[in-house]
Amino acid sequence: MALPPLEALLVTVVLCAVLSALAYAKSVLTWDGSVAAFAVGLVIGVLGDVTWLLLLLFFLLSSFLATRYRFALKEALGVQEGRRGERRSTNVLANGVAPVAVAVLSYFSILIPRELSGLVFISVLAVAGADTLASEIGVLSPNAYLISNGKKVPPGTDGGISVLGEACALVAAAYTALFGWIVLGVLAPVFSLPVTMPSGSALLFIPMVVGFLGCQIDSVLGATLERRGIIGKRSVNLVATSLGGAVAVGILYAAGPL
Repeated sequence: MALPPLEALLVTVVLCAVLSALAYAKSVLTWDGSVAAFAVGLVIGVLGDVTWLLLLLFFLLSSFLATRYRFALKEALGVQEGRRGERRSTNVLANGVAPVAVAVLSYFSILIPRELSGLVFISVLAVAGADTLASEIGVLSPNAYLISNGKKVPPGTDGGISVLGEACALVAAAYTALFGWIVLGVLAPVFSLPVTMPSGSALLFIPMVVGFLGCQIDSVLGATLERRGIIGKRSVNLVATSLGGAVAVGILYAAGPL
């Protein structure tokens, strides 16, 4: 498959550079996080589609808003992300490797059909978005329980879940799916952009389900492997988003032609 035209490549490079610079200037990302975001965005924009960058931007902004929500209280509890909510390269790569893999696999037509790749991409972002919102807002709930045995644990405990956190996970999965469907399933065909997702609104449920399920996978891994020190938080995020993508692909194959 050929690379996009030179004009599209230039737009992708400029867009990634501007967004990464703004993210650093506004303390959304650290300098190394901005470099990692530029690299992730560039691969996705070139091998995936430039419209996918809009979905990445949406994820980044919504994640930062969730991080900044009642930040002073999070600081007091000692559960804040970074010093002021900024994300480092490890955060970016933990949530960015799976979307990059979707772009690469679909570009070379390995496992993921090009016309369905956007649906898998949205599903991966839905996992990351659901986990971020569940963690950043759910941590404010005084009633957290370990997902593996139901015992009450302090807020911020690895593998801890709450009613508030679960509700946030579901909401994040839903709005990520909706925004992705609007951009890739509705606007892309209208503006004669490459179709990477069918327009059927029923497909909204795939990234919604995958996003919420992936968040639960993240919690289970946190309650088991992470609590035992076998893997770290970023590895948990990477595994959860990757498994979310695999589940989405499995659903698509099981469903047959869409």
